[in-house]
Amino acid sequence: MKLCGSSLSEGNGVIKSTLAETRTPNLLIKSQKIVIETLNKKGVSELAELSKLSKAYISQVKHGQRPPSKRLIETLLLNQPSSPTPDYLDMFLKSRSQGLSHRTLQFYSNILAMAYDVARPATSPSKINAYLKSMNGTMGNKHAHYRALRAFYNWLYSPRSGVGLKLQDNPILYVDPPKLPKLLLPALSREQVESLLEKTTNVRDKAIIVLLCESGLRLSELTHIKPKDIDWQARTIRVMGKGRKEGYAPFGELTEQYLRAWIVEYKPDDNIWGLNMWGIISMLKRLEASTGLKCNPHTFRRTFACLLRKSGVDTMTIKDLGRWESLEMVQRYTRSVTFEDSMKHYKAPLS
Repeated sequence: MKLCGSSLSEGNGVIKSTLAETRTPNLLIKSQKIVIETLNKKGVSELAELSKLSKAYISQVKHGQRPPSKRLIETLLLNQPSSPTPDYLDMFLKSRSQGLSHRTLQFYSNILAMAYDVARPATSPSKINAYLKSMNGTMGNKHAHYRALRAFYNWLYSPRSGVGLKLQDNPILYVDPPKLPKLLLPALSREQVESLLEKTTNVRDKAIIVLLCESGLRLSELTHIKPKDIDWQARTIRVMGKGRKEGYAPFGELTEQYLRAWIVEYKPDDNIWGLNMWGIISMLKRLEASTGLKCNPHTFRRTFACLLRKSGVDTMTIKDLGRWESLEMVQRYTRSVTFEDSMKHYKAPLS
C-alpha cells in the first residue's frame, strides 16, 4: 500500500477536519501513522466490514488511488494495530520541543507527516530520492522536504535518539540535496534606504528601518527588544536568536540617533516599539506599497549583509555580526555583490 502524492494531501485535509478539536502539533503525524499502519495490516474485507464501505473503495484507498473518507479515517483510528511500531516522528518532535519556535516545529510536523512512508529506519537512499522526485512544486519545495528529512535522519541515526542505529547506515548521507537555482535575492542600496527614510514620517518607523539595516536583526529579535537590552556605550543589543541562543547585534550612530529620540518620546517600560510582530509587518507593508521598494525583514537582513560586503567586510565577520551559523547563507544573501564592488577594496599584496 502506498498512500502518497495527491491522495495523501487530500487525506491530510480530511484528517485535520476529523480531528479538529485537537491542537497538538504532532496530531497530523500520529493520525497518518495510524491510518497507514491500519490500512497496511488489515485486509480489504475486514476494513469493509468494519467501516460499512465497499470493498472496491477500500482497495482504491489501499493503492493510493483515492483519499480516505472521514468514515474510513474514524474506523482506522478506532481499530489501530494492537502493537504499533515506535512513533519515531513523535520522538523526533519531542526531542526538538526545547529551543525551537512553534513555527519551526510546525514545519517539521507538516513535512514529515507527508513523508511518513520514508521517515523510518532502514529506508533506502533510492526510496528517499524517489520520494523527493515525486514532490510537486518548485525546487525550493523539494529542498524544504530534503532539509526536514535530513534533520530527522541525523537525529534518528545519532546516539541522542536512543534507537541504537549505526551512524554509517544513515541513508541521508547518500542522498544529494535538490539543487536550488542561484537567484539574486533582493537587497536595498544605500540610496534606496535613504529614500525610505525620507518617505517615513515618524521617528519610530525611521528607527526600525535604520536598526534593521545596521544590525541585521531578524523580525523576532527586533520585536522583543526591551530598554535593558540596549548597551549604549558598546552600541549593541542583547537578543535571543534562532534556537533560543543569546547573542548581540551591533548598531551605528544613525541608529543611536533615531533610537534615543524614539525612546525619549515613547518612554517604554517593556517593548520599546509598542508594536507586536504583526504591527511591524503591517507598517513595512504600507511603506512598500507607497514606495515600490521591498520592505520586509529578510530584505533588510540581506541589505545589512550586502552593504557590509560592499564596504569591504569579509564574509566570516559578517557571519559573526549577523549571528548566522554558517557562511552558506551569508554567501547566498550577498550574491548580488559584484566583482566591481569587490575591486574597490582590492589592494595588490606585493605592490
